[in-house]
Amino acid sequence: MKRYGSVLGLHPEKIEEYKRLHAAVWPKVLERIKASHIQNYSIYLRHIDGKPYLFSYFEYTGTDFAADMAQMAADPVTQDWWSHCIPCQNPLPDRAEGEWWASMEEVFHQD
Repeated sequence: MKRYGSVLGLHPEKIEEYKRLHAAVWPKVLERIKASHIQNYSIYLRHIDGKPYLFSYFEYTGTDFAADMAQMAADPVTQDWWSHCIPCQNPLPDRAEGEWWASMEEVFHQD
């Protein structure tokens, strides 16, 4: 199992829409997340210097992260879900090439 943390900006005027979407995530999206070997997935909202940011955490239990993420990205229901979420999001300008959510380095974990 590998833990992943990431961060993403959120457009201030889209906070309530993003919360509404995630209060009732579509069942097929949740099924795809599980099928992609993701568990304990959480997203947190925090304002820093007056700007909203999302922080995500999940655990990956599969053996081929790239393949599982490619399958998720190819899923039509997930693509439709993302078409609602992406306009709310404001990716960090210094994220790595190819990232939407910027990866975070794990510096501590206690079991």
